[in-house]
Amino acid sequence: MSDPTRAMLRTAIPPFRRLLPSVVLGVASAGSSVALLACAAWLIARAAEQPPVLYLSLGIVGVRAFALGRAVFRYLERLTGHDASFRQLAAIRAGIFERMLPLAPDGLAASRRGDLLTRFVDDVDELQNVPLRVVQPIVSAVIVLALAVVGIAVLAPAAAVPVLACLVAGIGAALVVQHRSAGRAQRRLALLRGELQAAIVEHVQALDVLVAFDAADTRRRRIEQLGERLARATRSRAAATGVASAAMTAVGGIAVAASLTAAVPLLEAERISGPVFAVLCLVPLAIAEVASAVPLAVSAYRQARPSAERVATAVPALLPAGIPTRPVVPTELASTPAHPPAIVLGGVRAEWPALAGAAVLERPVPHVDGPHSAGLDGLDLALAPGERVLVRGGSGAGKTTLAHVLVRFLDYAGSYRLDGVEAATPRTCGRAPARRTRRAEPMALRRERSPEPALRPRVRERRGAPRRARSGGPARVGRRARRTRREGRRAWRARLGRTGAAHRARPSDARRVPGARPR
Repeated sequence: MSDPTRAMLRTAIPPFRRLLPSVVLGVASAGSSVALLACAAWLIARAAEQPPVLYLSLGIVGVRAFALGRAVFRYLERLTGHDASFRQLAAIRAGIFERMLPLAPDGLAASRRGDLLTRFVDDVDELQNVPLRVVQPIVSAVIVLALAVVGIAVLAPAAAVPVLACLVAGIGAALVVQHRSAGRAQRRLALLRGELQAAIVEHVQALDVLVAFDAADTRRRRIEQLGERLARATRSRAAATGVASAAMTAVGGIAVAASLTAAVPLLEAERISGPVFAVLCLVPLAIAEVASAVPLAVSAYRQARPSAERVATAVPALLPAGIPTRPVVPTELASTPAHPPAIVLGGVRAEWPALAGAAVLERPVPHVDGPHSAGLDGLDLALAPGERVLVRGGSGAGKTTLAHVLVRFLDYAGSYRLDGVEAATPRTCGRAPARRTRRAEPMALRRERSPEPALRPRVRERRGAPRRARSGGPARVGRRARRTRREGRRAWRARLGRTGAAHRARPSDARRVPGARPR
């Protein structure tokens, strides 16, 4: 596994402070399942002895508490886990888009559009399984299994060893079976999704050409074949998951038999009671259910790893030669002209970037150090405002290269001026656009720019300094906020009152007829 793939997998894991609540709640949910079965087994066996009901009250309360807690903790664990995972996915998708912007469209020529779309959507969505189905289940399962085995060891040390051996052997066997039955399908699932999406997008975009040349049926059969391969891979993964679940269910039965075999001599020697014997017989079933999350987590990791690799390689790590190093904005003119700018090109030289695996372009040309010439070499062109020119030429003459140079998709050598200003010159005057949107803007700053004077309170709080030192304490801050809200409401009421009075005093258009009187 390459370093970018490892880095992407680490990026998919939320920070510790966001992941910790879901792990704690997962431990509580799985622990409640084990404790529920233990309490139920003890309660049934103890009630068969017909003791006073007071002796059963603790078990009754425990069954009710763990039954409710299992569902509540499971819901909260899903809620907090998905919230942390979705926040991380938003950061990953935004980061890919920011890396993609300077390269599009010519720097991404090596990627098919449908495949790039699949990487940006489906493969990024697949990364949510890293914290949800890999990290959190494994950590929670390991903690609960360790506590459960320790609890069995406290009740009967002789029963803990065979139960632990059955769990380790069962998990290992499930992983081996799962890997042999669907390891290749899990690795190819993300690649097949990308190929299918790319084939569909290309078929739709070139449908008129395919129909004209009677090649649409061939492309459709290709799409159907890809769909069948994807369906087979999905079925193989589902079958492997079912086999692993069945193996863990069998492990639960074997663990019960092993615990029963170790606990019977203790019961005959009266070293344990009947209720404890029932607990030792039934708790391994709950432990096996918790342990079944480990093979599923490993399967989810195997499926997420190819997606992480595809996401990490969706955008080239290094900027290809021939692509502008950043989105360059020309220098702002002193005043907005009433006519289109004059375009002057002098000795312009440009070439298509050399991309590994790039699709066939208009004229794929190696880098400037190669033996071939550039797409444009020494082009001179002068266009006065309002003047038009028709560029003609055969395939590979450089028409598309010229168009991409004019809109700055491709970098160039030479001179390219708009009204005497070089196109590659960075912005030197004017104000850069704000990155923060109005929706993400703090409410206090919105109020400061409000047109109503009463709605512009003096905002004294700023980030980075203690509130008490600037405003005199929380009490004064609360009073000032309430006073500001009251002043704002009064200002709006006064404004609405003035608007309503002016509207009532103004005669309507329907009454502006000869002989009509306004009210």
